[in-house]
Amino acid sequence: MSAGPLPRRFYDRNVVTVARDLLGQRLVRVTPDGRTVGRIVEVEAYLPRDDPANHAYGGKTRRNASMFGPPGHAYVYAIHSRWCLNAVTEPAGVASAVLIRAVEPLAGVELMRERRSARAACHDGTVPERSAQGGCHGRAGRESLRDLARGPARLCEAFAIDRALDGWDLTRGEALWIDDAGDGAPPPREIAVSRRIGVTSAHDLPLRFYLADSPFVSRP
Repeated sequence: MSAGPLPRRFYDRNVVTVARDLLGQRLVRVTPDGRTVGRIVEVEAYLPRDDPANHAYGGKTRRNASMFGPPGHAYVYAIHSRWCLNAVTEPAGVASAVLIRAVEPLAGVELMRERRSARAACHDGTVPERSAQGGCHGRAGRESLRDLARGPARLCEAFAIDRALDGWDLTRGEALWIDDAGDGAPPPREIAVSRRIGVTSAHDLPLRFYLADSPFVSRP
């Protein structure tokens, strides 16, 4: 049972603490097409100091401005023409964030499949259906439940998250937010820790956290 959107004070804490506490919470996305929900099962923390993998390590830019807060906002960035969602943490002016790497789909599964199928149709050389607005829409595929939102780029495709949501206030409970799962958060013994994935700097830092028994994480 949900207790509503996580409040700003939840995010206004040490980034590692927030990262661990996000596990088990529910990512919610509402669009005119419908509602999608997923249980967060994998995250990575990016530290405000001494972390060259943090996008703000070299200072504030137009691209990373959302990382500087206030806490509880989204930081959405592109990598290889695909999107990644982060939750901004710590006080305003302190650039830290938690990358949401994977969720377990809970609601809106067919809508997730349609979005993932549309992405594949637009990039595999086939001719997809066209929407009235000229967008690219493939027919709904049967991608496995496990693969729909396993990894940050797939997650953003399944939840229709892109740069337009950069800086979005996650505490509003509108369009995109993270629901407080109440007392359903996992106990510490269920949380596994590893090095982050796909970073070339500070790759040895143990800042990836995931639910040890979840088949929905991007990697074991």
